[in-house]
Amino acid sequence: MAMKFCLRLFIASLGLVAVGCATRGGVHHSGASKVTGWKYNDPKFGAFEVYELYEQPTPPGMVFVPGGTFTMGRIAEDLPYEWNNAPRRVSIDAFYIDATEIRNIDYREYIHWLKMVYVSYPEVVRQALPDTLAWRKPLGYNESFVEFYFRFTSYNEYPVVAVSWLQANDYCAWRTDRVNEFALINAGVLDLNVLDQKDADNFNTDAYLANEYTGVVKRNLSDITGRSSEGRPVRYEDGILFPRFRLPTEAEWEYAAIASIGNTETGVLSGRDIYPWKGNRVRQQKEGPTQGQLMANFQKGRGDLMGIASNPDGNAPQPLPVTSFWPNDFGLYCMAGNVNEWVLDVYRTLSFEDVEDARPFRGNIYTTWAKDEEGRPIKDNLGRLKRDTVGYVNNRPNYLVGDNRNYRDGDMLSSVNTGEEDMDKKEETVNSNKMYYQGEGEKRQGMTSLVNEQSRVYKGGSFLDRVYWLSPGTRRFLDEGQSKEDIGFRCAMDRLGGANFKPKPSSGK
Repeated sequence: MAMKFCLRLFIASLGLVAVGCATRGGVHHSGASKVTGWKYNDPKFGAFEVYELYEQPTPPGMVFVPGGTFTMGRIAEDLPYEWNNAPRRVSIDAFYIDATEIRNIDYREYIHWLKMVYVSYPEVVRQALPDTLAWRKPLGYNESFVEFYFRFTSYNEYPVVAVSWLQANDYCAWRTDRVNEFALINAGVLDLNVLDQKDADNFNTDAYLANEYTGVVKRNLSDITGRSSEGRPVRYEDGILFPRFRLPTEAEWEYAAIASIGNTETGVLSGRDIYPWKGNRVRQQKEGPTQGQLMANFQKGRGDLMGIASNPDGNAPQPLPVTSFWPNDFGLYCMAGNVNEWVLDVYRTLSFEDVEDARPFRGNIYTTWAKDEEGRPIKDNLGRLKRDTVGYVNNRPNYLVGDNRNYRDGDMLSSVNTGEEDMDKKEETVNSNKMYYQGEGEKRQGMTSLVNEQSRVYKGGSFLDRVYWLSPGTRRFLDEGQSKEDIGFRCAMDRLGGANFKPKPSSGK
């Protein structure tokens, strides 16, 4: 009975996550190639399959954000005098982002799945759990949050916190696989076999596409070549599978938080708000019963996190439910206050020259599939395909190495100590951390800065922060393996094609 209950619970939770996945895919193109004249989708002409009338639907739980240009960086006074967010104009492609921060109930669903599948690897579950001890304060009593915040039902709708950047990325990978698995089930390609998946034998999007995972096939797509009576697996070209979930880049997150819609006219920005809402004040300005209420959950002053008992401000000395307060013009909740949020970028003190004009991002690590001697992809013990970081690349005009986290910042192209002799040591020096170390060779005394390749940006301000950090342009950093009680995250996804066409919503919304 307990097993049947867990199965029903898991199926129900998948349904909540993947609402609308059934209405996917395009239809066969009825025309012919404009460059060869050969017919599409015709076995006599080679059976080249082309689909049309497909438009990427909004992923479950997400909001479509149209692309555009904006001034990224500081708009308020630089109180810490860090000079780490100089304003510069950049352009952002359309993308999708979660309407809210990932909730405790969402993350517990993830932990439940890990426990159910990786029965031989309990360390996977332990590594994924939030660090609830992050709530402890030497001079404050937070033991109830240590014990109950993540698990107690009253906190279901509260944002998950004390999750590291690495853990957040693992969650994004898991969410990709679960949503795509459910999409294949809804499309009638796979049968539901949750209880049969154990350890390495579980659905993984990359493994499925590489024919390294089959699952329980209900009905493959028809093979119009006629070469296989059993049909063929789904490909990305069929328009059924979603792209990867990921953390938003810093530029995407900041653009989504600002949400410059209501203050634009005929393509011209009429003013720039300091916060993710209209105006430059932190209280509701519209006349009505909510006038004067705070727009976010933050610390107003020393010791004042919630107002007096007879007239509380709606704030709290801990996070609040993810739909608290008002959404911004993109429909996104709590892009200021409540909890800080991880973004994808490696932290550096940026200047105008440090970023690309379009889709700026620091943190690229280019990889390739790891393969065995026979050229087949290699799976790890958890059923995932292994990837290797690209090494030194010869004769490429756009990049020299796979790991570009310290591009122009610690490599031979940017170090003031680089001499001509270093230019011949391309692979050894191009990706070094020499700028961050004091001394050379045996005299090195270790790192001289907290900023390194593992420093990741977080933004948004939290219930513990003053109003300065609520401005989307402000930014801080923390090691990717560390976590805090006021840092959570939300996921993003690329919008593929038709950048600013308004997408059709998933069914059921």
